[in-house]
Amino acid sequence: MKTLKSTLSILAAVLLVAACGPKEKTVETSDAKAVASAENATTLAINTENSVITWIGSKPAGKHNGTIKLTEGQIGLSNNEIVSGNFTIDISSLKNLDMAGSKGATDLETHLMSSDFFDEATYPEATFELTGVTAYMAENLEADKEEFETEFTPATLSEVMVENPTHFISGNLTMRGTTKNITFPASVSINNGVVKAIANFNIDRTEWNLTYGDEASAVDKAKDKFLYNTVNVGFELEAGTKASL
Repeated sequence: MKTLKSTLSILAAVLLVAACGPKEKTVETSDAKAVASAENATTLAINTENSVITWIGSKPAGKHNGTIKLTEGQIGLSNNEIVSGNFTIDISSLKNLDMAGSKGATDLETHLMSSDFFDEATYPEATFELTGVTAYMAENLEADKEEFETEFTPATLSEVMVENPTHFISGNLTMRGTTKNITFPASVSINNGVVKAIANFNIDRTEWNLTYGDEASAVDKAKDKFLYNTVNVGFELEAGTKASL
């Protein structure tokens, strides 16, 4: 495994290395892979107060955005390079921001935590475990996925990714009892023992069995009776400033 010299905007962006030319995906997704070893690494706790995950979900008639909190996590450093990492996501902390404080926001949050989506009662946590880090190379970036065009078509990976990515981050993302390995571009820095990472990328929610309103099952897309499978995920991570609470 190649190691990383500079940090990770958490989960940052759930993304990918193209192996054989354009594949028109959101991010490179595959079966779970071996987790990176933390042996002989210096462990830094993720500062959950300064770290956050963001999300954007879209449908032809509109879109919603919000946040989810981290409960704990750590980054392993060796020779000032990232060699391991993991974090835990509290599904019950999911919040909608565009309708914050309204009944609509409460209704949406309740629906997203129901069995239609995350099934929070059965799967209260999601996790990310680092499997590898490589230097960013633009030619290895996954091709943008073609989407059904509406007023609220999800933004493409090239539109949402961080401006100056330094690395590709790979890791096992587990949600709703399903684990998939994803690879995404991120901007990482390590200064005076503090790791910071930022990422923004797209995933296909159906890979983790979040299939409510699956656009593939829409008989007539002109009637807007579906949700886009593409969900935007962003994160900002900071580790090494103080222990996670």
